[in-house]
Amino acid sequence: MNLKTLLLAGGALLSGTAASAGGYQVTLAGIKNNGMGGVGVGLSLDQAAMFYNPGALAMVRERGVQLGGNVTFARNAFIAEGGNTQRELRNSVVTPFSLFAGFGPAEGKFRAGIAVYTPFGSKLQYAEGWEGRTSLTDIDLKSIFVQPTFSYALTDKISVGAGLVVLAYGAVNLQRDIPLPDSYGHIELDGKAETKLGYNAGIFFKPSDKLSVGISYRSKIDAQVEDGDVTFSNISPTFASRFQATKFGATLPLPATTSFGVGIMPNDKLTVGLDVNFVNWSAYRTLDFNFDQPINGSTTSSSKRYYEDAFTFRVGGQYKVTDAFTARIGGAYDDSPVKDGYVTPETPDADRLSGTLGVSYGFGEHFSVDLSTQFVRIKQRTQTFEQLQNNQTTDRVAGTYKTNIVIPGLGLNYTF
Repeated sequence: MNLKTLLLAGGALLSGTAASAGGYQVTLAGIKNNGMGGVGVGLSLDQAAMFYNPGALAMVRERGVQLGGNVTFARNAFIAEGGNTQRELRNSVVTPFSLFAGFGPAEGKFRAGIAVYTPFGSKLQYAEGWEGRTSLTDIDLKSIFVQPTFSYALTDKISVGAGLVVLAYGAVNLQRDIPLPDSYGHIELDGKAETKLGYNAGIFFKPSDKLSVGISYRSKIDAQVEDGDVTFSNISPTFASRFQATKFGATLPLPATTSFGVGIMPNDKLTVGLDVNFVNWSAYRTLDFNFDQPINGSTTSSSKRYYEDAFTFRVGGQYKVTDAFTARIGGAYDDSPVKDGYVTPETPDADRLSGTLGVSYGFGEHFSVDLSTQFVRIKQRTQTFEQLQNNQTTDRVAGTYKTNIVIPGLGLNYTF
């Protein structure tokens, strides 16, 4: 057995089927923003500005707390090259959440806050006996980021802000089958990521009541597992001596993102946003693993990724129908960073098109509820065995992936 195939599933160290962004990036922060195609860099809608553009937080007049949650329902199907049997996921439901709390003097120039969100998370369970079982059978990912934030209005038109981004918790469980001469064994990798630090900073400019502009930068963080557990099962005594590792270590780059956004407010009721995100995916070249003991004679492994930098384009709007009721709509186009011949089962990524809807309803002066729904269509992606051979990436499976995702969301807001 080639050691590289043992480690393919590790590409999902902090990944999975991303809900609304390419590669293994997920953008589901702020239910209002979710209903508007994920725009927010050039807007100062509410406390979720801490995620999209910390510089805009100082321009959010109301102090408040908001709690949001999403449920992702993914339908993933695979047909192997040369076959006609469609394999589908056994289960793929995850529940990313977010919490934003903003504070500061009612008439002051600054705002401070705390944000908690889950930008990476997924659960994929492929069909029993599927053709890629020796690449991946199961992945279960959990992550929590915490971001204390400070924003200051330099003038009544310009504000700046920054937040310390903390990878506070990350856990991953990956499983795959092992081909043996007389049967299939099984391997499970289970690990927790170390706490890591990064930053999120931005500038917000509002030259008039009808126009606003923002730019933000979220730094790269290297997610690192140092002491993960390796467990083998269903390995006959004849081959047990080949599989002695009990610990693994690996590092996955969470790439830097630069975003530019524009907000247009033609009147008091209508708000339109346009965002462009540039993600430095080229930082992800290879996935390297280290083991405490040899597996088939080696304690190291390297698997090619060779991601490319990619753009995401977003547009969305909201209309205040009444003082209590607001309706939203939006969409996004995401260019996949994964090149042909490099698609992996844990991230069967392709260019994707998203449509979103959302509403808010206010109950009195301080409390409101947000609802959103996203519909994500990931373009059908086929890779051939010839491509895998040419790229020397035969540690993955040839065939066609089809994925569609529906993501309802609920948010609760309290302002003071």
